[in-house]
Amino acid sequence: MYSPGIILQQVSNFLQLGAIYALIALGYNMVYGILSLINFAHGQVFMVSAFIAYFISIWFGAQIPYPLGIGVTVLSTALIASGLGLGIERVAYRPLRNAPKMSALITAMSVSMFMENFTLAVVGPGRRQFPEALFPVVVISIGEVVLTNIQIIVILMGVVVMIGLRALVGGTQIGRAMRAVSVDLPTSKLMGINVDRIISFTFIVGSSLAALGGIMYGLAYPVIETNMGSMVGWKAFCAAVIGGIGSIEGSFVGALILGMVEIMVPYLLKSQFRDGIVFSLLIAMLIFRPMGIFGISKTQKV
Repeated sequence: MYSPGIILQQVSNFLQLGAIYALIALGYNMVYGILSLINFAHGQVFMVSAFIAYFISIWFGAQIPYPLGIGVTVLSTALIASGLGLGIERVAYRPLRNAPKMSALITAMSVSMFMENFTLAVVGPGRRQFPEALFPVVVISIGEVVLTNIQIIVILMGVVVMIGLRALVGGTQIGRAMRAVSVDLPTSKLMGINVDRIISFTFIVGSSLAALGGIMYGLAYPVIETNMGSMVGWKAFCAAVIGGIGSIEGSFVGALILGMVEIMVPYLLKSQFRDGIVFSLLIAMLIFRPMGIFGISKTQKV
């Protein structure tokens, strides 16, 4: 039951799940880092993006030779999701930027519920699956461990995105502007930074990450449905909080921890305990280290 091969198999499984959570958690992280706003609609952007990718793959992607088809699907979905994220920011969040935080929070939850129910009304309650021709699965056996090319790509994608975001935020002009806005938005305006442009760019990047997460999820677990955005979104948010919301590396590490818990709990105990332990871990983190593993507490003047 506890042979090294089976343990390694579970490790590969939780790395895959953790990488998907990381793609979504990083989007939460970016928006919160700039606006101190939890974008609860982010999970629904992830869900809608998965369906957008599904329909694009049905209409175009699967008819184009691999790997060009998956490339067209990813780029098209990312562009549409970016427009969706930009629209949410312009319509729902920008008018409330100077309103009490509770107003923005209620709006975010309302946008989330609207997106889920609107998608349900449009596509119906049935489950969908990406066409096999979009991304042919290759099985790789190493002793008792069975991997697929999708698992490897998902894990590498999570690492590459984390490194790319770190480079963007830490080594580019727009990244420095993002850090300035996250520290002091009013002063950033006085220093000549176009705050609206920075915030819009943040939503575009975050929504693109949600789109990438939706595609990777649809390929790895290969069923998508309209209610998946709520639970996956909440767990990705938990990952960001556990790792330290506001920290890119923290979101990635928190996602891996959450992936490990979700995979190992059913293996060691029972699957019924999985969600309870996940959210208990979140509660414990909020009690004993509210800033998360990599988070830094901030002093606020009043």
